[in-house]
Amino acid sequence: MTSPESRQNLAAIILAAGKGTRMKSQLPKVLQPVGGRPMLHHALSLVGRMSVEKCAAVVGADSERVEAAARAFRPDIQLAVQDPPLGTAHAVLAAKDQMQDFRGEVIILYADTPLIQPHTLQRMSEARRAGADIVVLGFEAEDPGRYGRLIVDNEGTLTAIVEAKEATPEQLAVRLCNSGVILADTQVLFDLLSKVSNDNAKGEYYLTDIVAIGRSEERNAVVVVCEEDEVLGVDSKVGLAKAERIFQDRRRRDAMEAGATLLDPSTVYFSYDTEIGSDVAIGQNVVFGPGAVIGNHVTIHPFSHIEGAHVSDHASIGPFARLRPGARIGDKAKVGNFVEIKKAVVEEGAKINHLTYIGDAFIGASANIGAGTITCNYDGYDKYETRIGRGAFIGSNSSLVAPVSIADGAYIGSGSVITKDVEQDALAFERNQQAKREGWAARFRDRKERQKAKKDSSSN
Repeated sequence: MTSPESRQNLAAIILAAGKGTRMKSQLPKVLQPVGGRPMLHHALSLVGRMSVEKCAAVVGADSERVEAAARAFRPDIQLAVQDPPLGTAHAVLAAKDQMQDFRGEVIILYADTPLIQPHTLQRMSEARRAGADIVVLGFEAEDPGRYGRLIVDNEGTLTAIVEAKEATPEQLAVRLCNSGVILADTQVLFDLLSKVSNDNAKGEYYLTDIVAIGRSEERNAVVVVCEEDEVLGVDSKVGLAKAERIFQDRRRRDAMEAGATLLDPSTVYFSYDTEIGSDVAIGQNVVFGPGAVIGNHVTIHPFSHIEGAHVSDHASIGPFARLRPGARIGDKAKVGNFVEIKKAVVEEGAKINHLTYIGDAFIGASANIGAGTITCNYDGYDKYETRIGRGAFIGSNSSLVAPVSIADGAYIGSGSVITKDVEQDALAFERNQQAKREGWAARFRDRKERQKAKKDSSSN
């Protein structure tokens, strides 16, 4: 998180105009998810954590979905259109009108670079306050390849950013590379951008040229270095998978450092907003979708899926359990194997041990739900609620047809279909009277054997 000084007069421009053709997807590149939310939202979340005063996003033509996603996350965002795309400098210039009344620093970010950390931008801001006119975020690349190179003199001053296609063999040997993220005074930035030309191999206006232009005007530029993984730009499904791996490794480490036990960390998957308490034990192959909140001393057994659910202290979940949005599991409650809970409150100490569906329901404290029980909550048009009181006992293989209420302490006989409310401490059951036919099974088998023999004989 930034310090109070660095939060003053800070704006952000997020470049989100890339078409992402290498994604081979109808979903725009910047809306592809990492950790359960679009990459664009990762960038906007970072901006929010920096407490910027003004935020603009530069989008391409026909970008209604991107615009809607941006406004959904940050209603005050200002949008600019880059059409046609003529390079990164041209993209930033597209937001000039949105920034014309702003006085202060501006950070340029990318909607397809979802892994930058707030402390990295904090270091860039500190470098600006130390006297730099332009601050560029760089990284030591394992394989510099196509990246632009950051050319630094003996005093540590950034003298130029050279695109790989424009670099000399000596410059290509440099491993310090450009991430594209830049922090500068807003007026200085747009003044330098106005002087950028497209006299280069690609015929584009490069944002990186502002460093050399700034140097010619005796403006100081410096580099802040971060880890390569942090500035990974995603432009394909392969890159998307790599970003997801980096994100998950971070979250696993954070969870364990906060006191959770992950029995096989590489098989546990988190979302961007997963909250895990202390002394939580998480088994193998557990997946947390968005909106999962886990209390303290919870045990989550293997192969469970939890999304949009709240699990309170000392509860036990799984194995093979599914908690869907709206599930609220109380203290010391137990949700066992092959149990699905959706939009239901399960109060303290209640037990739903196996092979059960509970939807649109309230389960009272210490109630016991037998195997094979289902709440029949949907009639094809509307959903209805089932209420089960404290200490109630629901026998195995029961169907509770909502809307229906089972009062405190009531018992439901196994195999019942319950369609009417059951009073406190009552026993309710609904079954046809059992009938039997002496010798029926023997006669049935005999008949079937004779039919089979006759069929085999005729086929020969």
